[in-house]
Amino acid sequence: MSESSRDTAEGAGWGVSERGEYLRLVPRQAEKISWLNPRHLWAARNGVLASWFGDPTGEVRARWAARRSAAGAPADRVIRRDDPDRFSFLVVGDTGEGGEPQYAVVPGLLKEGLDTAFAVLASDVVYPVGAAGDYGPKFFRPYQDYQAPVYAIPGNHDWYEDLAGFMRVFCDDTGPLPAGPKPRPLTRAWLRSLVWHRPRPGDGEHLDEARKLRSSPAQQAVQPGPYWAIDAGPVRIVGIDTGLLGTIDAEQGAWLREVSRDPRPKILVTGSPLYVDGEHHPCPIEGGGTVDDVVRDPAHRYVAAIGGDIHNYQRYPVRLDDGRTLQYVVAGGGGAFTHATHTIPRVDVAGVTEADFRCYPLRGDSLAFYSALYGRRTRLRRFFSLTEAEAAAVIAERLGIGPTRAPGAPARVTRRMRLVAGLLGTGRRPDRGKRFRLPVRKAYQSLFSPGSATYSPPFFKSFLRVDVTPEALRLRCFAATGQRAQEVAPPVEDEVTVPLT
Repeated sequence: MSESSRDTAEGAGWGVSERGEYLRLVPRQAEKISWLNPRHLWAARNGVLASWFGDPTGEVRARWAARRSAAGAPADRVIRRDDPDRFSFLVVGDTGEGGEPQYAVVPGLLKEGLDTAFAVLASDVVYPVGAAGDYGPKFFRPYQDYQAPVYAIPGNHDWYEDLAGFMRVFCDDTGPLPAGPKPRPLTRAWLRSLVWHRPRPGDGEHLDEARKLRSSPAQQAVQPGPYWAIDAGPVRIVGIDTGLLGTIDAEQGAWLREVSRDPRPKILVTGSPLYVDGEHHPCPIEGGGTVDDVVRDPAHRYVAAIGGDIHNYQRYPVRLDDGRTLQYVVAGGGGAFTHATHTIPRVDVAGVTEADFRCYPLRGDSLAFYSALYGRRTRLRRFFSLTEAEAAAVIAERLGIGPTRAPGAPARVTRRMRLVAGLLGTGRRPDRGKRFRLPVRKAYQSLFSPGSATYSPPFFKSFLRVDVTPEALRLRCFAATGQRAQEVAPPVEDEVTVPLT
């Protein structure tokens, strides 16, 4: 295990130039997805259409579920494994862009996952629209050497083609989904249907060939649908499908409440994190209540809730009124563009403060990464670019916190550094900048972060390893920077032990 970003700048991947062996894995014609490209934005239009004209995912999901039940899937959607009381598994979120950042995660994942029982992909398995034809270079090829089953929950991007590719790959559902009832003319649903993105004719014709890359008996798994539970050793892992807009329908909500009554300790895996960027997003359930209501209920014995969708790592240890501490984790650093962490304001939510909060990349590294990126793109490097030490210093000043990394010679904060930090949406203390803080951060999340795709390390990617015993589970966040040092010995960026008894 090498030094982490919390130890040294070199541990974060700065100041070194030896690229990792992952480069030999990347397809020669790897697609480079840019969310500033109108073609990709137009293909991914269904999320916007659902927010304007109504979200159809609940009805479509119900049709998929009915067909899976008719095909013999278990009615309770529980996958019952025979893992021992002590075992390990991986969690990787928001993986499938198919470029260097995704493949840079693979060598470390294979090292740390060598003895794991299975892996879970948490949200957005394939970008940009979950097309079946993209699964070869974005799922089967990168994970061909992982010799264990992979389960998945879909993210909003997997829903942009009504989940057709996802169901073929993970549920072995090969036929087209029968069409639902035709909407009445001039209704919102009718308007939505006029421009709704659907799979291209013939999409996935090479899928059978791609499957050969993960064809060994040890790699096989068929899950009962887009949401499921896994009984493994002493725990139950519950995966929910939050569709296009980060909510769940009434049918899935009823299933979640029922499956949560099982007496064993539980881990939730969701496509929409419940705590993220210093805010609480409890995830509404159609008909009333929220996912977080279910998770917090002491009778349900949840110990952690892990969500994808946001492309970095965050952890919020929330102490509940009954004395339990629930670990709320964001784990979306598996391969897609990096969402900024420097835009997260000083954390003060649900009793969690900066002393408890953890994130990767560190805010200073995030600001340095973005300042270099926009320095190159605007050709104003001398103005925009901040060293990692300068970025860490201005973060400490704006948030009123000490430096996370062991400091060398402290950098003097200048007017230019403060201006760059402000322009790049850097967070502040809650008592400062309330008027502009939220709009700037939201703009950065939706506009600037998607333009951050870069093919020059450090990438600041990550994955989780969870080690389970009857007494506790240990959750570790491993980093993948694209630099060889972190590839040979993946550093642990965060670690927490959660009691189960």
